[in-house]
Amino acid sequence: MIRPAPDPFGPGQESVWDYPRPSIAQAIDAHLVVVLAGETIAETRRGVRTIETSHPPTYYFPREDIASEALRQTTGGSFCEWKGAAIYFDVVVGDQVRPRAAWAYPQPSAPFAMIRDHVAFYAAAMDACLVDGEQVQPQPGNFYGGWITAKLTGPFKGVPGSLGW
Repeated sequence: MIRPAPDPFGPGQESVWDYPRPSIAQAIDAHLVVVLAGETIAETRRGVRTIETSHPPTYYFPREDIASEALRQTTGGSFCEWKGAAIYFDVVVGDQVRPRAAWAYPQPSAPFAMIRDHVAFYAAAMDACLVDGEQVQPQPGNFYGGWITAKLTGPFKGVPGSLGW
């Protein structure tokens, strides 16, 4: 595996290259918001983030902090070697449908028990996703669901050539 040189970082920033592998879950009190079609569909200060070497954090919202009509479970799933089996949701607001734009782990592995009954959103599929008022940038690539803020430095997995990281 070729590990790229981490980008420089300053006070108050985190390098994703200092994150652990395997990944871990952490309860956070950041103000997290998801907006689609002009509506706030998810908002919490009781989120969980998962972090892993080279990845920006993925943020999980408690189900009760998500508009119930915004999620429609879809078919198919995926498997994470750390978290277990994932299910997917279309995110729906009025006539706006974002296919497979959110996911959850109904029965996560023991180290990730805190993400049970939580849902994560792909930032690229939403109109806006915010962490403490800052609109995030989506993690590069079509598979990863990390949210990039100014507090993070990379390089981030998902860019071309990063498959072996």
